[in-house]
Amino acid sequence: MHYEMFNNLIQLRKDDHVLAEISFPEVEQGVVDINHTFVDGSLRGQGVAGTMMMMVAHELKNSNRKALCSCSFAVKWFNEHPEFKALLLD
Repeated sequence: MHYEMFNNLIQLRKDDHVLAEISFPEVEQGVVDINHTFVDGSLRGQGVAGTMMMMVAHELKNSNRKALCSCSFAVKWFNEHPEFKALLLD
């Protein structure tokens, strides 16, 4: 299994199967919407979604972008990680 990031999408893949993904399309210049998180049932409860959110947070920080969160998991994650709240669009 390995994580891949491309076009504002992070996926956890095994062979050609997507086991988890998070999407954060750009909605305007410098702003993304974290709008979808999926984790296969076989991996739930193992921290996969949290790992992907951490990857998104670091990508946003490194690219100097802000985020909106229409995904309920992303909202919850940012509430639990106040050290990254500066990445959220006011």
